Amino acid sequence: MAEASNTNNNNFQQFFADAKEYVKLQTDYLRIQSVEKLTILISTLLIIIVAVVLLAGALFYLFFTLAYALAPVVGGLAVSFGIITLFYLIIAILLLVFRNKWIVNPILNLLMKLFYEKSEEKEIANKDGNSD
Repeated sequence: MAEASNTNNNNFQQFFADAKEYVKLQTDYLRIQSVEKLTILISTLLIIIVAVVLLAGALFYLFFTLAYALAPVVGGLAVSFGIITLFYLIIAILLLVFRNKWIVNPILNLLMKLFYEKSEEKEIANKDGNSD
């Protein structure tokens, strides 16, 4: 009887040690997953920021060139700069009106793909693997 109690005690201790190790491994896995996803998110944001800055610089010089090219046609630099300012205002208004469609939804889709769909796919794969 004492041997059965001792065996059960050893089995319980082994189970507890295994459960503790499992929790530690799952915690490490979640940390690694978080770092991976944050790395993808930050690198994507940096690429977008660099692209926007470069594009803004290029557009700045392009519109200056356009203003000087339009000056003789429209009657002066002031009028051509006014036309370009009006163009910028139209773009700003369009961005405000369509901000959900052009800005918010793509960011939301990116975050959903990054944080939700991958973990859902892994859960489905784990369920499929465990059902066999």
